[in-house]
Amino acid sequence: RLTRFTTLRRVAPIHAVDDMAMSTSAMMGVAHQPLRSVPRTSRFTPAPARPRLTRFTTVAMAAPDFLIKKLESSERTHKELTFRLADPDVASDAKEFQKLSKALGELTGVVDMYARYKECQAEEADAREMVKDAAGDAEMEAMAREEIAALKGEMEELEEKMTIALLPKDPLDDKNIMLEIRAGTGGDEAGIWAGDLWRMYQRYAQSKGWSATILSANAADFGGYKEIVVEINGDSVYSELKWEAGVHRVQRVPATESQGRVQTSTATVAVMPEVDEVEVKIDDKDIEISTARSGGAGGQNVNKVETAIDLLHKPTGIRVFCTEERTQLKNRIRAFQILRAKLFEIQLEEQEKEIAGRRKAQVGSGARSEKIRTYNWKDSRVSDHRLGQNFPLDNFIGGEIGPAL
Repeated sequence: RLTRFTTLRRVAPIHAVDDMAMSTSAMMGVAHQPLRSVPRTSRFTPAPARPRLTRFTTVAMAAPDFLIKKLESSERTHKELTFRLADPDVASDAKEFQKLSKALGELTGVVDMYARYKECQAEEADAREMVKDAAGDAEMEAMAREEIAALKGEMEELEEKMTIALLPKDPLDDKNIMLEIRAGTGGDEAGIWAGDLWRMYQRYAQSKGWSATILSANAADFGGYKEIVVEINGDSVYSELKWEAGVHRVQRVPATESQGRVQTSTATVAVMPEVDEVEVKIDDKDIEISTARSGGAGGQNVNKVETAIDLLHKPTGIRVFCTEERTQLKNRIRAFQILRAKLFEIQLEEQEKEIAGRRKAQVGSGARSEKIRTYNWKDSRVSDHRLGQNFPLDNFIGGEIGPAL
């Protein structure tokens, strides 16, 4: 807002206005009082002062809309799954019950966090009301503001955890694994190193409450293993250990070295998720069936009635012609059994190729240059070349590998 004087000043300077006033006063016979110039600091009417906000009066930002929508959807799905699991028909189907129980378990964690998040919001609103109602009680106001700050921090932490929990998961993360450790480059020392790696993973598995069972082991001449395969069962085993696959390099003076020279050896680690049983599903739309007379031995029935089944599986081109049985129904059942066996064999072969390809991609050739991690005894450190970080050697070898996973 401009004052009256600043408006006049826009038209003419103050001294000019004063001269105009003097001449006018003289004409009217009135004694003139010169106008005082307005200080520059008072040219504008000061704006009303804004209230100062302390850090406690800052309202915690609400979670993004997309996150809230996703959380609400997860909450509804959790309720639906809980309701379905109470259905006697589902309870009687062991496979369906297990599937739904697993899905429910995956959602329980994030749903519990969302429930706590909403509790924090309500508690924060109550604490703000306490600040308003404190009415000069400094101690009560300070306690309420301290509670607000704590709740805000907890909500921010929950937002981060919920966002991570809702990220798409690897469908294999909950699988158990087959851990394969093989001696690589380095002769007898490589075998000893493979044994050390197995003991490291064994200790970590024990700390997590997992069970580890040796399926096969080929012992090395001077200790350790040429090859060892272990089955590890537990919660989210593959999720935690899947990045351990690769070449692990060690630099130390081997027990077999008589002159104290440092040697570089390697061992390869392969982490393979457990494989589900091959299930063969046959879609009726993929089947083409025709009938024919069987002929041959079997009496007039097989010569006059079309008991033979000619079955074609269009996606694979497999053709099954069945005349073994004396009735069309039995031949049809038998033809589907033969087709299912052939499809099972094909899928099993593809599965084995996939597993072999995954293992080969993980371990490479086992050369020293392909290392993912170096265990240096001289400097007492473990260097993870993917993370670009170092870790204490003694703790790491003792099974404390969590920070690197």
